[in-house]
Amino acid sequence: MGLACARNLQKLGIPYRGYDRHTGPGGLWDIDNPHSTLYQSAHLISSRHMTEFAEFPMPRGPAYPHHTELRQYFRDYAAHFDLTPNYAWGTRVEQVAPLPDGRWAVTTVPEPGRDAFVSGDGPRHDTPRHDTPRHDTPRHDTPRTTTVHDGVLIASGVLHHPHMPRLPGTFTGRVMHSAEYRTPDVFEGQRVLVVGCGNSGADIAVDAVHRATRVDLSVRRGYYFLPKFIMGRPTDTLGGAIRLPRALKQRLDALLVRVVMGKPSDYGLPDPDYRMYEAHPVINSLVLHHLGQGDITPRGALRAIEGQTVTFADGASAEYDVLLLATGYQPTFPFIDARWLNWSAGPAPRLFLNTMHPEHDTLFLMGMLEAAGLGWEGRNRQAELVALYIRQLAAGTASARALQARKRHVDSPGVRGGYRYLPLDRMAYYVHKESYLRTVQREIDRLRADLAPGPGAR
Repeated sequence: MGLACARNLQKLGIPYRGYDRHTGPGGLWDIDNPHSTLYQSAHLISSRHMTEFAEFPMPRGPAYPHHTELRQYFRDYAAHFDLTPNYAWGTRVEQVAPLPDGRWAVTTVPEPGRDAFVSGDGPRHDTPRHDTPRHDTPRHDTPRTTTVHDGVLIASGVLHHPHMPRLPGTFTGRVMHSAEYRTPDVFEGQRVLVVGCGNSGADIAVDAVHRATRVDLSVRRGYYFLPKFIMGRPTDTLGGAIRLPRALKQRLDALLVRVVMGKPSDYGLPDPDYRMYEAHPVINSLVLHHLGQGDITPRGALRAIEGQTVTFADGASAEYDVLLLATGYQPTFPFIDARWLNWSAGPAPRLFLNTMHPEHDTLFLMGMLEAAGLGWEGRNRQAELVALYIRQLAAGTASARALQARKRHVDSPGVRGGYRYLPLDRMAYYVHKESYLRTVQREIDRLRADLAPGPGAR
């Protein structure tokens, strides 16, 4: 997302300065980045053609590239468009604060090193969230630099701060979050319980099968499981030629998945009690394969923990050496007061099109959106809209002033496409791909209609 922001600012001639904690491009997709939450077996879960930037296609290769290929892709992208010279690498943003004249003071410090996995204690709400773990506090002897900028685009991501749920008891074995997991050797000879069956949980359970003496999978609710390939083609490239009414598409696609994969209950897992696409599906058929042949034992929700014994909702219990929490992430922006993000309550800020503050015209939260098939090009569209708005607002165009008025209402009608997404924290910023992109493109077209030269911003 940061690279997409830089590229779109560059295309409009808007001077910018980037800050990144790592030593080069790649973000979470660089497993050598100490802040990455990747594991060694990680691949894309969307196919490369549905994910790549339109103006910079991925090189020919596997449909679902390995994370090392994606890191190289981002490095090549940054080099091709000459984006890296404008970045201060190895630099952590410690604070972003507004100034009386409407500009922003950005205070940075040199990145302290690999031991600082996550810094800060979450967004500065008046009442701290009970599930936000505390980490290192800033050192007062660290050299600080404060620079002033006309605007700020926050593109630090939402998948790096682990959500650590309260456990129903004390586990005396090893407790890990999926963010800590790198290679399956940590499971060698261990009895492993994976809690959660999102895409990471499913991947890690499959990894553990080959090293652990036992692998169980605790699942509270039903999921739709999709294979990566159907008839030799990436699943996300099928369909779309004919637009179907939402309800009909949900029924037909759910039927197709059932024909190809069977029901989750065929493998001992709960069936989903919601319609297709109302939560993010699991793109993994291997986990069902291992469940089906007994390599993984399905379990229900946790009811109690005492020592190394875990009791489940059905009353069954078992002993484990490792508890792997694949329980997701929570948006965290420790360097800025939550009120500047229009975030007073709830799991995510309330922003127009998931990016624009209703009042502040020079602060944007980038990439805080998720949708099936959105890919990096979808996020690039968001960055294009923001860059155009900055440019046109500086030029004082009518289209920018009209968008300025529209975003005051915060709500972005129609971007969910009529889908009733589950009331989960991670679904708070979920959108329907086609509906969201259609709305964003309409705003882009309005801004481009009277595109004119204007003063730059920093």
